[in-house]
Amino acid sequence: MKLASLKKGGRDGSLIVVSRDLQRAMDATDIAPTLQSALECWEEVEPALAQLSAALNAGPLEGDFDLDLTELASPLPRAYQFLDGSAYLAHVERVRRARGAEMPPSFLTDPLMYQAVSDGFLPPTGTIVAASEDHGIDFEAEVCVITGDVPMGVSAADAGEQVRLICLVNDVSLRNLIPAELAKGFGFLHSKPRSALSPVAVTPDELGTAWRDCKVHRPLTTHYNGALFGEPECGVDMQFSFAELMAHAARTRPLGAGTIIGSGTIANQDESRGASCLAERRMLEIIRDGEPSTPFMGFGDTVRIEMLDEQGASIFGAVEHIVARFDGS
Repeated sequence: MKLASLKKGGRDGSLIVVSRDLQRAMDATDIAPTLQSALECWEEVEPALAQLSAALNAGPLEGDFDLDLTELASPLPRAYQFLDGSAYLAHVERVRRARGAEMPPSFLTDPLMYQAVSDGFLPPTGTIVAASEDHGIDFEAEVCVITGDVPMGVSAADAGEQVRLICLVNDVSLRNLIPAELAKGFGFLHSKPRSALSPVAVTPDELGTAWRDCKVHRPLTTHYNGALFGEPECGVDMQFSFAELMAHAARTRPLGAGTIIGSGTIANQDESRGASCLAERRMLEIIRDGEPSTPFMGFGDTVRIEMLDEQGASIFGAVEHIVARFDGS
């Protein structure tokens, strides 16, 4: 099934069930008022949500309505926790090689992960505001999972059972602020503003055979200013599955229901598949030419991130943003 949150209903939105073709929706607040509340009692409410989804997909349903993506918040408008990994080592290796650094052997066995902003997500369609173009505004096309309650010390073999939903994320980054923050040795702050999730989140069964080994096996397509920017395969070159990322995150603490685990920027060893962020394209230019020629995003630039099924239909809906200057409001 496919779930989403209307902007109306407060900071956590209002839960709706969305048809498979993303055309119609049905209010689900009588089952669970918000997606977060549904995740916290998933075993109790999932059957009723699934029944509503089946009825909605079977045909017109009394009370259904046309879906307007502009009325949607991110599926989780805010989350208790967002942990973003970096599971695609092709991306990590290129970034390090461009600055003359080798990739430590430990990166092959010990996932990179940081605590990202989760007190609010941008809507899936709309505006990314930034104070200055000098900050190095960038998008990052990623896949993420939303978990149930994950116990501390869980094994990777068992962690995958707690994957409740899958969605996309545009992990917004301010690249020119990153070096100074990392030099402090205390991680990201100003360089990682709010990100945005895709319009809908889907249960793993919606992906069919494209969900296996706790990985998504479909291309993730990014268009930048209307032109194709990249379409790397998510299931290729992913060093750590979502189950492994979840187990890593839960090594010393449990993860509460509604925790978001990000894959990191999707990247393939095959450079012909393009990139999922401007930084990677710039790194390839540095490696090839000695300096980058692609600028970061400017005010008015647009990005569209989407995943299609084998029939060419959108699975999660598109994440679409335009960059605008922060006006102080």
